[in-house]
Amino acid sequence: MKCPHCLVEFHADPSRIQLGSDVDGLWEVEWTLCPNKECRRFTIFLVGSSPAEVGVRHILRVERIMARPRGVVRTPPVIEVPKAYSDDYREACLVLADSPKASAALSRRCLQRVLRDVEKVKPADLADEIQEAIDRGKLPSHLADAIDAVRNIGNFAAHPIKSRSGGEIVDVEPGEAEWNLDTLESLFDFYFVLPSRIKEKRDALDKKLKDVGKPPIKSSSVVSKTS
Repeated sequence: MKCPHCLVEFHADPSRIQLGSDVDGLWEVEWTLCPNKECRRFTIFLVGSSPAEVGVRHILRVERIMARPRGVVRTPPVIEVPKAYSDDYREACLVLADSPKASAALSRRCLQRVLRDVEKVKPADLADEIQEAIDRGKLPSHLADAIDAVRNIGNFAAHPIKSRSGGEIVDVEPGEAEWNLDTLESLFDFYFVLPSRIKEKRDALDKKLKDVGKPPIKSSSVVSKTS
């Protein structure tokens, strides 16, 4: 598993203790201790199990509620990402464990803001804005596929996001909220991080060229921030 505190991968061997049963089923506490010396924090779940029937099959329904940490820890956005977007991203991460629906709504809203502000798509519903961004052909194929999957996994036809805010709380598919966050991370990297790093390297090269009496490199040879 990946430690939700420090994000270090390790082989989990969780400990468990039963609390007892109530009308909803059997409850127990499950915990692991991160072996990373710089972390050494507990991850704790409240786990409930109860019998259920699906058709003619009898299954055991299991509910796992993360008690510590309260939010799902992901790599925080770097300083190059504007605060308006990083705040939405952080909040979407914070509520993921408690409400994937709310997390997906926040990440969709953030995606919509990025597409409007950076790609300058015409304000519409999110599905149309995604299509316009893809049709422009500026995004690398892997990013175009990623934002297209946000629309396809979300099944906007079945759960239409009708207002122009894009932040409605609708049903989500398993893994959808996590996919939205992964997609935002990739877009942040493409729109904000890489252009900033390229500019830093260009500025350093220009300084070296200036020191030896040569002209700076042409700006047209560097990918612009929004191209």
